[in-house]
Amino acid sequence: QVQLVESGGGLVQAGGSLRLSCSASGRTLSTYVMGWFRQAPGKEREFVAAISWISGSTTYADSVKGRATISRDNAKNTVYLQMNSLKPEDTAVYYCAADRRLGPPNRAPGSYDYWGQGTQVTVSS
Repeated sequence: QVQLVESGGGLVQAGGSLRLSCSASGRTLSTYVMGWFRQAPGKEREFVAAISWISGSTTYADSVKGRATISRDNAKNTVYLQMNSLKPEDTAVYYCAADRRLGPPNRAPGSYDYWGQGTQVTVSS
């Protein structure tokens, strides 16, 4: 069992930056894929970014490519999502997720086994 806790959300002006953190506990994540997803009111949950813990390879949604960076800290068992040049359309609840299958980072929410409770990001115009 893996527990995921997100933090770092908040209210920011358009053009600003935030760094979201996802702290994992319960077991080592060395073979997992870690992902960030988001869900805006009235919309489906959408993929943002993912990273393979073992290889460090990453993938991003087109909507955040060039503005987001996903990274991990092995010692802290923590995954980060740095978001820059934020836009009002980035407003959503951001979720961290873990896929326990060894493989490349993937974008399908259904592939992920564990989810955090989410952290709200609000970008004002």
